[in-house]
Order: sequence, then C-alpha cells, then structure tokens
Amino acid sequence: MSSSVPSAPPTTEFSGRTGEVLERLNRLYPALIDLSLGRLETLLGKLGHPEDALPPVIHVAGTNGKGSTCATLRAIGEAAGWRVHVMTSPHLVDVTERFRIAGKLVSEAELVATLEEIERVNAGAPITVFEVLTAAGFLLFARHPAELAIIEVGLGGRCDATNVLKHPAACIVTSVSMDHEAFLGNTLQAIAAEKAGIFKPGVPAITGAQPDAVMQVLNAEAQKVGATLLRRGHEWQIEPVASETPQTPSSGLIFTDSKGTLQLPVSALPGQWQTENVGLAVEALRAAGLAVPDAAWQGISRVSWPARMQRLHGALAAHLPDGWELWLDGGHNPGAGHALANTLRSWADRSVHLLVGMKQTKDASGFLSPVLPYATTIWAIQEPKQHLALPVEAIVAASDGKAHVGPTLVQALESLKVQSAAKPARVLICGSLYLAGVALTQDGWQPGA
Repeated sequence: MSSSVPSAPPTTEFSGRTGEVLERLNRLYPALIDLSLGRLETLLGKLGHPEDALPPVIHVAGTNGKGSTCATLRAIGEAAGWRVHVMTSPHLVDVTERFRIAGKLVSEAELVATLEEIERVNAGAPITVFEVLTAAGFLLFARHPAELAIIEVGLGGRCDATNVLKHPAACIVTSVSMDHEAFLGNTLQAIAAEKAGIFKPGVPAITGAQPDAVMQVLNAEAQKVGATLLRRGHEWQIEPVASETPQTPSSGLIFTDSKGTLQLPVSALPGQWQTENVGLAVEALRAAGLAVPDAAWQGISRVSWPARMQRLHGALAAHLPDGWELWLDGGHNPGAGHALANTLRSWADRSVHLLVGMKQTKDASGFLSPVLPYATTIWAIQEPKQHLALPVEAIVAASDGKAHVGPTLVQALESLKVQSAAKPARVLICGSLYLAGVALTQDGWQPGA
C-alpha cells in the first residue's frame, strides 16, 4: 500500500535550526505522507542499520490511546530504574518532543547534528520528512544505552516508516476507530488490517476491547503471521477496584493474566479510557518477558502526557473568572469524541464550554456529535498559527449551527468571561493536537516535563 498527499515544505510544523534541515530534506520528496518502507530501508542500510541495535522495543499502533499508552510504558520503565527511549509523533510545540533519550528530550544541537548526518548519507535520494525523523530516532537510540525503547507508529502500521523494526519484544494495538481513511481505508476492517501490519512472527501482540469487526481482523492477521494475540477480556483483564459509593473514585485497579494478579494504582491521567491503556502497557511488559520489579507499577500513578485531559493553570487560564477550570485534550476523531463524551458526562456538576479547532482533513461532525449534548456553549476556533486549521465556518456547520465563532482561544475565553454567571464552569479546548500545541504555548508550557 502506498499513498501520498503533496504538501508545501512543513514550515508551520518545524522551526529553528531543526526546521531548516527538515525543509531542505522535504524538497527531496515533497509529500506530507507517503506510506511505504523501501526508501527508509535503503537509507537505514547506508547508516549501518541502527534499527537492529536497539534495546527491547515495544511497538505501539492504534487510532486512539497510543500516546497515553507509550507514556504509561515509560512511567513504569523509569520507576523500575531503567533508561527508556521513547519516539512519538506529532510534537506539540517543538520537534525535540518526539525523541526522549534515556529519560531526557534530545537537545536541539544533537538532533540537528543527527539530521545533518542523515542528509549527507542520504545524498539527495528521495525521502520524506517522517522517514528522516524515524531514521534519526533509530540512530539516536542506537547510540545511547537503554533498557527499553518505546516506538509509536506514525500512521497506520503496515507501511508506516517505524515498521522496518523486525524483532520487537511486543506489539500493541490500542483502540481502533475511523481516522485517516484516505490512507488506511474507509472501513473498520481495512483500518484494523493496517494497524495489525506491525504484528511479527513469534512476537506477542496485545490489544484491548475492540469492535467485533476489528477483533476478527486482528485475530486473523495474528494467526497469519504467527503472533500470539492477547486480548482484554480473554487473555488479560483489568478493572477498577469497586468504590464505596458511586461518587467515590476508585482506589486502584485489578489486573489479571496468565502470570497472576496485580494490584495497580489508578493512572495519573484523567479519563475512564486510561484504565485500558494501563492494561495494555502492563500486559505488553509482562508478555515481553521483561523483569519488572513490583515497585515499578507505582509509576502508573505518576504518568504525564501533555494535551490529554490536561488541566491548564497558566496565562491562558488567567483569562477565565476565578473558580473556573480550563482543560485541554488533543483528541480529534470520532473515537476520541465518544471517549470525551464519557468524561463530559461525569462533569454534570458544572456547565461545560467547548472551544473546538480541527485539522482540515478530520471528520468534524463525527467528532462533535458525541460531545455536543454535554456542551452549554461551543466555540469555533481557528488560530493563526494552527497548522492546516479547519475554517470556523466549517466547524459551525458541523455543529448544526450551534457553535459561536471564537475565532481565537483568547477571544472565546474573554467572551465567556463577559457572559459568565456567578457559578464556576469548566472550559475544554479540544479537536486538534495542532490547536493543543498553540494552547500550550499561549499558556506558557515548556516541553521536557
């Protein structure tokens, strides 16, 4: 499968010295997305195959929950005292966020030097920016000792650049739903088959609760390549410890698989769906045969992952009246909309105001439909620095005319302040990771936490 979309050089996504190198490289093959493996395999061969010199790798695909699962894996690994490499995408504010080397974000200087080395070795051959970034991650990780590497798929799985990995310790497929249909197919079965493309012979493959159509495909693909599929509700289970009252949050989680039962803390990340992401991470580590000390599971209570139901307290939040809460979530597809709706349902004690900005290629109606019933007001946002922002008129139309025009975050927040009643409310910025990056910048957030 190969699919591409032409794009101008990504000057709105990358900046600084790193952006200069990536813009030069982008001219060699000006496609935003081109799903194939051949170009990167050739480049990695010239670099000495750094992808074969990594510590044990957990490879993570899926539609929603990939980043949170990677963050949970990292938190457990670091609580075990391990040096952990992590490669994720996209970044929110700075491209260095994509590469965490043995616990610390790569420095701009080291990343630029690595990209310039790749540029020299590539010698003008056609290559995409994501392929170059993937090669950079492998090169950086191969040169720094670590006990674990966590690699997030960029798009799909089967033909994603990260799928040059031949022998991961475990593979994960998180929640699968409709997204990126132009590249992955317009049915759940087609998308699931692309995600399952990361399965490898003899490598444990872990997945959570999935629609029947998805699970059937994952089962078939696992059997086809000789991977053992470990499914929530079958080979492993995870559930919250029963609370004393419906209003009392759970005090922990109970996880069970063939190796026994664990009592785990609740994830530090808000949202009911994080229970499954914890289970995916725990089962992957156990299935991979990694010796996780009992104390390391406490890392779950310290997981940090920006723009995933994150409370903001900085300069942007200061535009709201005292007592109001400002939250941020980068979910941007129908599956994320349904997950957010579950959280908004639990926010019934206050009115909720949504500030929504989306990428041009996303299903705005599909994202908004589940969350609209819980919104007191909705505001259409199109920030000047928001990459490929959907026009506010399209968001208003997707909301059946219910949305007000922001059009910026600050203007919408100021409008809410003017219209506010005495009772405190909650405001959620959502719909796009690119908008999330803008919001974090305006709030004063710095990468590296």
